[in-house]
Amino acid sequence: MKAKLMAVTVAAAFGYSSIGLAALSKEERKAEESRISAEHRGAKDRCDSLKANARDICVAEADGANKVAKADLEARDKGTLKAQENARIARVEASHAVAKERCDDLAGNVKNVCVMDAKAALARGKADAKLERESNEANRDANERVAQAQKAASKEIAGAEYKAARERCDRYAGDAQDRCMSDAKVAFGR
Repeated sequence: MKAKLMAVTVAAAFGYSSIGLAALSKEERKAEESRISAEHRGAKDRCDSLKANARDICVAEADGANKVAKADLEARDKGTLKAQENARIARVEASHAVAKERCDDLAGNVKNVCVMDAKAALARGKADAKLERESNEANRDANERVAQAQKAASKEIAGAEYKAARERCDRYAGDAQDRCMSDAKVAFGR
């Protein structure tokens, strides 16, 4: 049971595919919200025929799928790292809710262990989602700094090479020097 919970949590935390950065139109968002709501109603209706804890598990799965779908929609619409983290957390919380309901079928110490394992998986999943977001933010910031440094270095190198090319042109005279200077300006974007 513990291994299964861990596998589900890890898969939920890291199995989230990348999200497109384009925001949805109002019509697309409304259509998606309607689809999610209809799927949730259908899933809960299928639970009505079940009894006792099987029904509770079914409802937890339906509610979890609804929460995940809404978080995925929000992440897709916003396209931010925070929204992606929230979607990952929604997956972990949905998995946790189902795991807790499954623990209700157990008794005594086995049930206590099951509940504690579910809580640990929840904490691990939330921490992993936060860590991934912060890591992605740090990588994005580092990439931006590297790009700026590369741009500054390229500009500095081009300036030095242009000065060297101009200096080489000094060995010529007249039209040859003018052509050399013109070629240097074109080559170094001056």
